[in-house]
Amino acid sequence: MLTKISKTFRWEMAHRLPFHEGGCKNIHGHSYSMTVELRGEPDTNGMVLDYFDLVNIVEPHIKEIDHAFLCDNSDTLVKDFLKSSALKAVYVDFSTTAENIARWFFERLSDHFMMMKNIQGLRIAVSETERTTAEVVGEIRISPLSIPILEHQTHLV
Repeated sequence: MLTKISKTFRWEMAHRLPFHEGGCKNIHGHSYSMTVELRGEPDTNGMVLDYFDLVNIVEPHIKEIDHAFLCDNSDTLVKDFLKSSALKAVYVDFSTTAENIARWFFERLSDHFMMMKNIQGLRIAVSETERTTAEVVGEIRISPLSIPILEHQTHLV
């Protein structure tokens, strides 16, 4: 029986939207949250994925951007400043909207779940504020055996 599990993660991050006509064109930050939801068949122990394993998969991605400036590579004004400073920044090839951040996480995280034959779908919901959320939902694509599996998960592949 298909079952869904989810876990919410939080981080602080700054960005800006240079194309925006309002306040978002300025450098500003948010207290982000992201819910990661997996859809799949529970294993023989009744788990789609152990929450401990989910944290181990997601947390390195969160730590990378926590208390950083997420900078669109095309934003040369801010990019030049950040490159000349010792400030924490992560450079991406997209406008740093919540929608694009959700898609970025979907693509990055789905790679981890490809080899787990019991997991079929992934939903990523990114919130910049308590009242705004962007969501990406999709199927997990199948990949050749090239992604490491946690030792205790070999029964899932």
